[in-house]
Amino acid sequence: MTIFSVQSTIFTRASVALLSSNGLKRFSFASSFSSNALYSPPLPKTKKRRFPIVSAVDIGGVTIARNDVVRDDDPTNNVPDSIFSKLGMQLHRRDKHPIGIIKNAIYDYFESNYAKKFETFEDLSPIVTTKQNFDDVLVPADHVSRSLNDTYYVDSQTVLRCHTSAHQAELLRDGHRRFLVTGDVYRRDSIDSTHYPVFHQMEGFCVFSPEDWNESGKDSTLYAAEDLKKCLEGLARHLFGAVEMRWVDTYFPFTEPSFELEIYFKEDWLEVLGCGVTEQRILKQSGLENNVAWAFGLGLERLAMVLFDIPDIRLFWSDDERFTSQFGKGELGVKFKPFSKYPPCYKDISFWISESFTENNFCEVVRGIAGDLVEEVKLIDSFTNKKGMTSHCYRIVFRSMERSLTDEEVNDLQSKVRDEVQRKLNVELR
Repeated sequence: MTIFSVQSTIFTRASVALLSSNGLKRFSFASSFSSNALYSPPLPKTKKRRFPIVSAVDIGGVTIARNDVVRDDDPTNNVPDSIFSKLGMQLHRRDKHPIGIIKNAIYDYFESNYAKKFETFEDLSPIVTTKQNFDDVLVPADHVSRSLNDTYYVDSQTVLRCHTSAHQAELLRDGHRRFLVTGDVYRRDSIDSTHYPVFHQMEGFCVFSPEDWNESGKDSTLYAAEDLKKCLEGLARHLFGAVEMRWVDTYFPFTEPSFELEIYFKEDWLEVLGCGVTEQRILKQSGLENNVAWAFGLGLERLAMVLFDIPDIRLFWSDDERFTSQFGKGELGVKFKPFSKYPPCYKDISFWISESFTENNFCEVVRGIAGDLVEEVKLIDSFTNKKGMTSHCYRIVFRSMERSLTDEEVNDLQSKVRDEVQRKLNVELR
């Protein structure tokens, strides 16, 4: 499909192509919805913390206390301190950061071609209701993306947004008709160079009135689809230059028809974004039953990794000057120059899994202990014995982007991982 699988948007085919163990398709705003279970119990809380406890963060001038998000006394809460500490960082608002540079380049395109027609929102709170995050964008009640295995729950009715579309209905009800929403979004996920539990999305939305398509003499859906494709083809040329493009028909529950835009880049087809004509149910619930609209979604990390040649998604969160000094405001497409590649440290762990085991929960344990010192977690062996017990063996790759790790600290991390996995996940170490 695509040469890249870094988290992007609810309109990404990577997530749509995945199947859960019970056959449900994933309809997510990002390829990072990759759970195999509809439900997973929250991990037991731990008193051992690798990360400093942040007492509060500031988002858009609003102070959010840790105890409002990390709740040790709520059985549905699965937000760790490592995730809470990211809430106020807002990489997309830093003009000299690759994420901010990409965002501003997209803003420039819309301002140049649709002057003052699109409003921009980039400081909306990432703490939203389950209705905003799921119901308002027609995510089915039994969909895997609602599980504790995939989503960070503050409580049973509140989550850290999984996509910027969580604000779509509210903005429509408030009278906004053309807008771009950018923000940090949160997903429990696997560990590798293209996946991280926090990433950044931008959604575009445009509403048309009957006068728009009546003047064209076209059907409303056809009018919106043609306008959408023209807009996004222009955006792709703005970001990537004169590249070959193709449209792929696909399916999303919130748009019909639905499309993916792919470009031929570096001798392969790369999926850039997903989009479509908005389902009428979404417009009707906002009092716009006589209108038609289009929407698109894209992942800023996906674009930044391609345009800047950034090989590891963890680098976006680095304060190392050898990384940050390479980028400047408005400098789109500056190629990242790798600094010293420090050696990896490999550690394996094997255990008999329980029925409640999920890989996302395992990755959360590893991340909670090692943080950004863990580069990858990969299943390298699995078998079931005659008693019906299933064993998994995972290889954990430890590597710092800034220094060489010592054997002592890697062994200490691995020892803590073994202890926590056994305690939290109800598995039997081998």
